[in-house]
Amino acid sequence: MHSVFSPLTRCLGVALLCLALAAGAACANPARDAILATYAAAAKQLDPSFTGFAVERGSTLWNSTHTEGNIDTPSCTTCHTKDATAQGMTRALKPIAPMAVSKTPDRFTDAEKVEKWFLRNCKTVLGRECTPIEKGDVITYLSSL
Repeated sequence: MHSVFSPLTRCLGVALLCLALAAGAACANPARDAILATYAAAAKQLDPSFTGFAVERGSTLWNSTHTEGNIDTPSCTTCHTKDATAQGMTRALKPIAPMAVSKTPDRFTDAEKVEKWFLRNCKTVLGRECTPIEKGDVITYLSSL
């Protein structure tokens, strides 16, 4: 039986598949996965109907303007910019590495740091702590970029 694909076509297909798998593997991280698993367990405790984190919800939270927090920081993008693959800047003019996992691969891999910054930033932007679902959604969104 003859293949309908030429050797060159097969070779290109395999190369593209390898690139796609490598790109996905670059974003995977056991420490980040553990943090997400912790948030998922907490989310399930709070809401038994919880089925998983969503890029769309994370994007909405990240990009929306909120009125409940500090008037100077109405959104995550105030400091982190609308382009999460770009460097942000604190109000004190200190640079913030890009939040997108594709640009900062160790982002969301230290549970203590993740909790510290979610606590501080959620209170500043939202005027309250983020829920486990919100945290997982934001990490999922920023991991997709």
